[in-house]
Amino acid sequence: MGQYERLVLMAEDELTQYSSDARKIEKLRRKIGLSVNLAEQKAVKATLEQELPTGGIVKLVETQRQTVALPFWGIAGLGLLFAISLNQPLDYIAAVGGTAAAIAIQKWGWKLYAKRIVLDTLIDIDTKINAIKPNP
Repeated sequence: MGQYERLVLMAEDELTQYSSDARKIEKLRRKIGLSVNLAEQKAVKATLEQELPTGGIVKLVETQRQTVALPFWGIAGLGLLFAISLNQPLDYIAAVGGTAAAIAIQKWGWKLYAKRIVLDTLIDIDTKINAIKPNP
């Protein structure tokens, strides 16, 4: 597992705790500073800057993953309701498909948000380092 994957997993671990983005960045900054050297930080930062979206539906999924997944949860619920109440076995397909789509969207948004937190943390580290360095 490379540094990139390790950092994203560390960010996902931080996302499970209820705290502000600033607190998550602060915790990650300590972990990254201890475990990843500066050259690897710059490489991961460059990769994330190229990979993360700046607009469109991907940005919407990153910031509002639950809102985007909500219609699919509704489709899953209605499919299950119609399958049970109307004895329509084919409606179970809608229930399974809606559930699978909603879970996939939420996982995708979770991963994007973790990557954004890592990028924000690396930018914060870079800013702090540049503030400390004396400019000739």
